[in-house]
Amino acid sequence: MALVELRGVSKSFRKGDETITPLDNIDLDIEAGEFVSLMGPSGTGKSTLLNLVSGIDRPDSGTITVAGTEVTKLSRSKLADWRAANLGYIFQTHNLIPVLTAYENVELPTLLLKLSTTQRRQRVELALEAVGLSDRADHYPRQLSGGQEQRVGIARAIVAHPKVVVADEPTGSLDTETSEQVQILLQRLNKELDITLLMVTHDSDAARIASRQMVLDRGKFLESEREKESLREGEIGRQKVKESGAA
Repeated sequence: MALVELRGVSKSFRKGDETITPLDNIDLDIEAGEFVSLMGPSGTGKSTLLNLVSGIDRPDSGTITVAGTEVTKLSRSKLADWRAANLGYIFQTHNLIPVLTAYENVELPTLLLKLSTTQRRQRVELALEAVGLSDRADHYPRQLSGGQEQRVGIARAIVAHPKVVVADEPTGSLDTETSEQVQILLQRLNKELDITLLMVTHDSDAARIASRQMVLDRGKFLESEREKESLREGEIGRQKVKESGAA
């Protein structure tokens, strides 16, 4: 069995009188140690998929199994415990707590686990070392650059040794140089620490660092390379227009 397995998963939302179906009867397998990137137009269900895999949301139909646990059958209380032990989440905007140091932000997920003080300290130190921020452990978010903040967020996502890490636009708020550094870091963590990653991105360069690239459009995964390339080119064009407008 794959580490992450989706079977017949659908999810719809009501928007006024309209029903929007970002995910329509999809299947997906992600093997342990895989790095999968997911692209597609805005509003096509990429973040919805991450929320379903992580148990933040529930599908209308279908099953989601992660590391042998059928997430869709867990109660709310059991789901919180399962998520703490099995899943790491990397946000686009870091989501660090400003009154906590880098060390304390990374430590937060370990407080939900049955670990001794020594075990927690070892995990936090190893996570900060893995992202190259051992020397910034006592710094607060306001004392860090955007790239450093995102690296703290990545350390927080891996500190509990999760089975799966999901990343929602992890380079979306970064400049080009910092984005490339974060991409290299994610690729290294995947290979060296055997971390399983599912990443949503609009950045075609970021998507290419993954071992497998997938494209979601109108609730379905695109199968043909021609369809995928056409959609990627459209995404690149929209990004260039956005950047030129910002300039």
